[in-house]
Amino acid sequence: MITQETLGKTLISHGVSRRGFIKFCSTLTSMLALHPSMAIQVAKSLEKIQRPSVIWLHFQECTGCSESLTRSHAPTIESLIFDYISLDYHETLLAAAGDAAEKALHDAMHAHKGKYLLVVEGSIPLANPGFSTVGGKSNLDVLQHVAKDAAAIIAVGSCASFGGLPNADPNPTGAVSVSDIIKDKPIINISGCPPIPVVITGVLAHYLTFNVLPELDELGRPKTFYADTIHDRCYRRPFYDKGLFAESFDDEGAKKGWCLYRLGCKGPTTHNACATVKWNDQTSWPVEAGHGCLGCSEPRFWDGGGFYKALSIPGSDVKKMAGYAVAAGLAAGAVGGMANRSKKVDAVKKHETISVEDWEE
Repeated sequence: MITQETLGKTLISHGVSRRGFIKFCSTLTSMLALHPSMAIQVAKSLEKIQRPSVIWLHFQECTGCSESLTRSHAPTIESLIFDYISLDYHETLLAAAGDAAEKALHDAMHAHKGKYLLVVEGSIPLANPGFSTVGGKSNLDVLQHVAKDAAAIIAVGSCASFGGLPNADPNPTGAVSVSDIIKDKPIINISGCPPIPVVITGVLAHYLTFNVLPELDELGRPKTFYADTIHDRCYRRPFYDKGLFAESFDDEGAKKGWCLYRLGCKGPTTHNACATVKWNDQTSWPVEAGHGCLGCSEPRFWDGGGFYKALSIPGSDVKKMAGYAVAAGLAAGAVGGMANRSKKVDAVKKHETISVEDWEE
């Protein structure tokens, strides 16, 4: 069913109070790394706009990205955001089949021509069109047809972003990413195998609020979530700096939470938000569960060597190098602190608090 309902009306119909909505917008603002004062602007924008149409296509993949999204914990940002969009076509979640499913796709494309968001899950085979088809049509034909009138494309998962597992050597299907084929549309890559649910919904929320895609890195990923490496934010980082490494998954070092670098952790070369956003309603993430990062959000991570082979074993005295780094950091911090102290005072003076009561008035 094609809807023209505004988000404000959707909120009312779902029994969301104004107070609850403001709390949601405040959390959303924080998640997108925006200034707290932007919460009211986010609220006003989301309340007035129409629910955007989203068309979700599946190609060469395992459906793990959709599985990740549907495993999001209610009532979190992930589940609430999906009350804000009109998911008009999703082959895995769609109740209709056959001609009815095709009609849903074409109706959404026609009703929202030039305005709908296209989400792609999976890589596209070029070696032989018959390797992956939907309704007798090749993935390539379907992608080109639906992308033609899309406002923007979101490549969800490492398969759609970089080719993923199907693209791994020797790549028998000739699998490629979305950006290898579509060159005339804005594309945002949300890589990961699977990607974190809140990253997917965070990008959708940013687009809903500002009508533009967020700032991207050199690989087309949103900087809000992919600017830092796993290593940068890992709670085991202090053990790395001290030269304390687990040598096996069941030794005393592992039990004490020491760094998993020597056991193959790819955290130093992997950009993602796992360490801060975590998984399953912020319950945990792989490294916290005792397993090293596999680097799944990076291109060709399947061909990057053994998952349990260290990137390289530090040849120098890690403790000594860490000491130099700490000393340098303290010196830089002292200088930076003096320069920023006056700015902080000014910021506090200028800060204005907007309460829920102010909003309701």
